[in-house]
Amino acid sequence: MKRKRFTEEQIIGVLKESEAGTKTDDICRRHGISSATFYSWRKKYGGMDASEAKRLRGLEVENAKLNRIVADQMLDMSSMKELLAKNW
Repeated sequence: MKRKRFTEEQIIGVLKESEAGTKTDDICRRHGISSATFYSWRKKYGGMDASEAKRLRGLEVENAKLNRIVADQMLDMSSMKELLAKNW
């Protein structure tokens, strides 16, 4: 699994620098990121505070767990339907 180099708090700090008026190219060069990465961060985290980013991360983790639970239940249901559909 790919390791993240920046935390949400650091990403928001980088975006705050941009809002303060620093040029995007200078920010990207200073932090060692591409401009595409910067713009994708801005799309995802634009206008957020650090607390909101933590909440978003928690919701994403919870959503992934719920999706796994639903997938497991669907698998169980489909196997039961196949078992019951067989002619004895």
